[in-house]
Amino acid sequence: MKNDIHDLGLVLESKVKLIVIESWDEPRVLETLTSLAIKRGLGLYTWAVTEGVQRLGFGGDGLGGEPSQEPEAALKLVKHDPQPNLYVFCDLHPFLGDNPRLVRLLKEIAMAEGTHKPTLVLVSHSLKLPSEVQRYAARFSLSLPSEDELLAIVREEAARWSERNRGARVRTDNRTLQQVVKNLRGLSHGEARLLARNLICDDGAITQEDLPELNKTKFQLLDLEGVLSFESDTARFAEVGGLANLKRWLAERQTGFLDGKGVDAPKGMLLVGVQGAGKSLAAKAVAGLWGMPLLRLDFACLYNKFFGETERNLREALRLAEQMAPCVLWMDEIEKGLASGDHDGGVSQRVLGTLLTWMAERKAPVFVVATANAIERLPPELVRKGRLDEVFFVDLPDNAVRAEIFRIHLQRRELDPQQFDLAQLAAASEGFSGAEIEQAVVSAFYAAQARQQAVDQALLLATVQGAVPLSVLMAERLAALRAWAQGRTVSAD
Repeated sequence: MKNDIHDLGLVLESKVKLIVIESWDEPRVLETLTSLAIKRGLGLYTWAVTEGVQRLGFGGDGLGGEPSQEPEAALKLVKHDPQPNLYVFCDLHPFLGDNPRLVRLLKEIAMAEGTHKPTLVLVSHSLKLPSEVQRYAARFSLSLPSEDELLAIVREEAARWSERNRGARVRTDNRTLQQVVKNLRGLSHGEARLLARNLICDDGAITQEDLPELNKTKFQLLDLEGVLSFESDTARFAEVGGLANLKRWLAERQTGFLDGKGVDAPKGMLLVGVQGAGKSLAAKAVAGLWGMPLLRLDFACLYNKFFGETERNLREALRLAEQMAPCVLWMDEIEKGLASGDHDGGVSQRVLGTLLTWMAERKAPVFVVATANAIERLPPELVRKGRLDEVFFVDLPDNAVRAEIFRIHLQRRELDPQQFDLAQLAAASEGFSGAEIEQAVVSAFYAAQARQQAVDQALLLATVQGAVPLSVLMAERLAALRAWAQGRTVSAD
């Protein structure tokens, strides 16, 4: 807060008479401005449409009791005040749209010269000034809390809970506490305090199970709905069969990413391969393994028919992802959004340029997991090293991995894998993807329900033998995919 007071004081010294502060944390804004006014001996007045102009109990001259709930009357009071007082107007923005008198009053206040003229501060969650006034105003943003401040907030809320519960201590561990602090980044002081309080109040503990709900609440609080969606179902790597090389690669980089220090922090990876082989599940598992929120960028929602809107949507989505940092940003089927075409007016090329620039210059800890099926449509600029750390090829599972996938899906449906011959099932499902194996188990369940019997080896084996996998239907395309991946990618298994 001290830095905010100092920086805001420098803005006042520049003789700017109109300051705009966009923030959801209005109490903290008012607290900062109050401290600044006390420090500089200025009179401080606040305005809201419900109360009119109100004077705080120090410095400055009175206003004579004139009614000031109406914005025009309040702005006239500011304009005619002969003292260098500080006026804070909260939520004036709804009145500026079609009122030329208010716009003119704002401009006259902003253009006033002299050390004895008042300064007007407009505070709102979002405020777009009329173009006539914009160049006369200065914008100021309060700093977000540092990790040390966030840790202090969590500890303060833990201490308050202990006081209310006869000295009982809040249960947690250092690893979880550090993850909570990192996941609170990007929030204001008030928002972070609210989320920390919610974490503790229900059971007096901060555990790994609290992290998904914390991330979901943060996403809703930041109002990120749109082209970004929050994926609450993040898988565990225990639920992902195979991909041993990818799992090892991620484990080696987990600490480096979570520490977020140095220029060599992991940037992300590209997963290419066969449909249904587990690319999407792996993307979810990265977030689950690292205990971070998973955001999905939907390219279908990104495109807009109006010129420039698509690129703006992408920039907004990437900015919002940085607000959620540290996080995993999942770009599913990225080739659909970046495939170049001759009939899109260059939109895809501009989207690619925007994305590549962000990937090269971003500072926030956003780990990108891009997945693709049609590798021939991937632009070469995206595939090269430097944009992403590695390109993995996810092939069809081998015999041992198929047996593991059967075990996972049988356990998930509360069946004992030891009652099945997994080796026989794995051999019968040669050429099946992980998704096709799961569907075979699901189909066996439906068949068992229809026959009013339990799922057994014979029924599951018959279901597998009756299915035709994609590797048979699209054998030529699979062969071309494997040929392309040879020498260009790293095997995920």
